[in-house]
Amino acid sequence: MHRRPARSGIVAAAPRKSRRTLGLEGIRFLHMVVLRWSKCAALAALVVTSGGCSISKLAVNRAGDALSQGTSSFATDDDPELIAAAAPFSLKLMESLLAQSPDHLGLLTATASGFTQYSYGFVQTEAELLDATDYVRAQATRVRARKLYLRARDYGLRGLGVSHPGFAEQLRTDPEQAVRQCRKADAGLLYWTAAAWTAAIALAKDDPSLVSDLRKPQVMMDRALELDEAYGDGAIHSFLIAYSMARPDLTAPPVEVARKHYARALELARGTLAGPHVTYAESVCVALEDRACFDQAIQAALAVDPDAAPEHRLENVLMQRRAAWMSTQVDRWFLPPLPPDDSPPTGVNP
Repeated sequence: MHRRPARSGIVAAAPRKSRRTLGLEGIRFLHMVVLRWSKCAALAALVVTSGGCSISKLAVNRAGDALSQGTSSFATDDDPELIAAAAPFSLKLMESLLAQSPDHLGLLTATASGFTQYSYGFVQTEAELLDATDYVRAQATRVRARKLYLRARDYGLRGLGVSHPGFAEQLRTDPEQAVRQCRKADAGLLYWTAAAWTAAIALAKDDPSLVSDLRKPQVMMDRALELDEAYGDGAIHSFLIAYSMARPDLTAPPVEVARKHYARALELARGTLAGPHVTYAESVCVALEDRACFDQAIQAALAVDPDAAPEHRLENVLMQRRAAWMSTQVDRWFLPPLPPDDSPPTGVNP
C-alpha cells in the first residue's frame, strides 16, 4: 500500500550572510537592532538604580512600548537567517521587561505572537527537515517547539486576563462564556493564543491532558473570526483552512468548509500572501490526492511578490521557501499517474 510520509518544513536555511555580503539595508537593520538594544539597556539600568520607585515602572513601560511597537521591522525583513538569529534576543528582552511590568498589554501581545512565529518559522520547521536524517534530534526539536508554543499561549492568556480579569479560570470551566466577553480589540490576542495552543496540541498527541484542551483554542479562534475576520489580512481564515480538515464538530464536509476559508483568505489578502496557497496545497490538495490542485496552489504561492506588501515580506519569503521545497516532494505525496488503458503492462514489449 502506498504510504505518504510526514511532510517536512521549509527548505534548509542558506548560509548566514556576513557583513560584507549583507548589503546596505541589512547593515541598517543591524544598526537599528543595536540602537534599540542600547536604548533598552539604558532604560534597564535606570530600573536597577531607581530602587523600585515610580520612575522604574515608567522606564520599563517606555521600553515595553518601544519593543512592542517595533516588531514590524522583523516582519518587513527579507533575510530569515538574520531574523532567526535576532529573534531570541528580542523575545528574552521582552520577557525581562514583563517580569518588571507583568500587565503591559502591548508586550504580552508581542511576546505571544513572537514566540508563536519563532517556533513555527524556525523550530518546528527545523524538526520537520530533520525527520529524514536524524529522527532523534527531530523529536527533541519538536519538544522544544511545543514548549515555545505553550509559552506563547501562556502570555496570550495573561494578556486576555489584563483586559478581562479571571479569563483563564473561566476558560477552563466555560470556554464559550469566557470568550463572549471579548471584543474586537482582543481579536489579535485570541488569534495568537489559539494558534499557539493548537500547534502545541498537534505536537503532543501523546499527551492526553493537553489534547483534551482542544475545545478551548477552538472557541477562541471562532470568536476571533466573529469579532474581526479581516485580522492580519485574513490570517484567521488561513488558519482555518488547515484546521477545518481535522475539526470534529463540523456539520458540512470538511473540504467544503476549508475551500470557503481559502477563498475568503485570498479575498482579504488581495493577492499579497503566499501562505493561504501553501496551506491549501498542504492540507486540502494532498488530503484529496489531487496533484493538479496541488500544483496550481504551489504556483500561485510562488507567484506572489514579497515586496508588494512589505509588512508581510518575511512571512512570504518563508512560505515561498516552503512552497519551493514542497514542489520537489510531490512524488512522496502522490501516487504516480496510471498508464492509459491501452498501454501494455510495465516491462512487457508491445
